[in-house]
Amino acid sequence: MEPSPDTHLVLIPSYNTGPRLTTTVLEALGAWPSVWLVVDGSTDGSDTGIDALTVEHKGLHVLRLPRNGGKGAAISHGLIAARAAGFTHALAMDADGQHPAGHIAAFMAASASQPDAMILGVPEFDASAPPLRVRGRRISNWWANLESRGSIGDSLFGFRVYPIEPLIAVMAETRWMRRYDFDAEAAVRLCWRGVPAVNLSAPVRYFAAAEGGISHFKYGRDNVLLTWMHIRLVLTALVLRPRWLFPARKPASTTRP
Repeated sequence: MEPSPDTHLVLIPSYNTGPRLTTTVLEALGAWPSVWLVVDGSTDGSDTGIDALTVEHKGLHVLRLPRNGGKGAAISHGLIAARAAGFTHALAMDADGQHPAGHIAAFMAASASQPDAMILGVPEFDASAPPLRVRGRRISNWWANLESRGSIGDSLFGFRVYPIEPLIAVMAETRWMRRYDFDAEAAVRLCWRGVPAVNLSAPVRYFAAAEGGISHFKYGRDNVLLTWMHIRLVLTALVLRPRWLFPARKPASTTRP
């Protein structure tokens, strides 16, 4: 089955992304005709001029939130609006240019061939990746794979295609998943809901400040948020889903003489 821009869209949440935002949007449009941008209470003027692009690109849609609510909240807002417009799947990608627009078509094709699955990007790091962040994500990945029975290739890489309906349902069940904890918790909770995970490799690039790179990641704050998230998920699984963490072992087969 071929992916369709009538069912699959690119969803880009953005908060004070700086000048790279326009480049990211144009690269996404060059790879896929349906692109929705959610401006999450930005105050830096980075979205200035984006509306002018909607004249040339009919598939570009811009949503604006009055105040910053976090990545997960912005994606949730975009998903609900996209569902109302008839879309069934959304490829989420960051606005800062780290994610590869050149891989959008391949991820959409993977989603079209397995529409019930989520297509999770697994990052291929180059020399631009901060070593501390590369090493630190291994901890989150270890916990996420405990919580998902090893289904998640990378818990923090936000370049993914989600089936919209189950993700909206998952987000309606919890008040969390609204900020930096969104990527990891969404993947785990969708696994719990029975959504298969397909892991595909994709390159990631970190831009230096001189190249217009902007990061809102705070090592202390966001690592505390991730730690609390994994504690919540493990406790939730222990109380509500013990068979998920500890599946019953099949009895050993015996061979009669």
